[in-house]
Amino acid sequence: MKTSLNSVLWLICIFAGLCTARAEEPLRLRVLSYNIHHAEGVDRKLDVPRIAEVMLSVKPDVIAVQEVDRKVKRSRGEDQPAELARLTKMHAAFGENIELQGGHYGNLLLSRFPIIRHKNHLLPNIDKSEQRGVIAAELQIAEGKPPLLFYATHFDFRSDERERLASVKMINELAAAHADQPALLAGDLNATPESKTLLDLAAAWTQANDKPLPTIPVEKPSKQIDFILYRPSERWKVIEVRVLNEAIASDHRAIFAELEMLPAQ
Repeated sequence: MKTSLNSVLWLICIFAGLCTARAEEPLRLRVLSYNIHHAEGVDRKLDVPRIAEVMLSVKPDVIAVQEVDRKVKRSRGEDQPAELARLTKMHAAFGENIELQGGHYGNLLLSRFPIIRHKNHLLPNIDKSEQRGVIAAELQIAEGKPPLLFYATHFDFRSDERERLASVKMINELAAAHADQPALLAGDLNATPESKTLLDLAAAWTQANDKPLPTIPVEKPSKQIDFILYRPSERWKVIEVRVLNEAIASDHRAIFAELEMLPAQ
C-alpha cells in the first residue's frame, strides 16, 4: 500500500519536532440545575430516589442542586447530599447555608468529574433574610487541562432586588479573578430574564437560552427563574437547552443544557 506524500511529510515533521499538535477537540458538557424542594414533591411525598431518577434521565455531567437538607428533621434526618451522590454515582460538594432542625440546609454540587477543590461562600444578607450561598468549585474535566470553574447558587426570593444584586456583584468579582478560565454558573436565581438581576449578570455571563424557558410553577410553568450561564462567551457553544417535563418530584422543573467548551484560541 502506498503512503501519501502528506502523511510522510507529517511523520517527518513530528519526528523532527517541527509540527504543532493537531487541533484540540471540543469537550461537550451536560449540565443540569434543579431546585429539589428538599426532595418533597407536589404530591407531598419525600422521595430522594425519585429526584435522582429525574437527574439521571438526562445523563448529566454536572448538577447544581438547590434546597437540599442534610440530617434535617423534616426530611427524616437523611443525609441528602450523600444519598444523591450515591444514587447518581457522582462526586459531591455541599454548601451549608443555614442550620435547620438539627441539621443543615443549602446547595449541592454533583459532578461526574473529580472536584479538585471547592468553597462555599456566604452571599450578602440584607435585613436578616435567609442566608444564601454559592459553591465555587474547580472540576478536573480532562487530564492535563485547566480545571473548569463551576458556581452553584440560590438567590433571595423577595421582590426587593437589593440582595440579589449584591449577590451578583460578589459572584462577578469571584469569577473576575479567573477571567480567562471557562466557567459555568447555575441555580435558582429567583429572578426573571428581564430583571435587573439578570441584566447585571449579563455584564459577565451569557445565558444558555436566548428566549425564556419557564420553570415555575411546576404544573404549568409561566416564568423562568432557574438558569444556566457561561463565560467567557467565545469559549462556549450551546448545543441544546430545555426544561424537563417532570412535574411531580419538586415544585420546580429542572433546566438542562448541553454545552460545548471550545479550545482556547
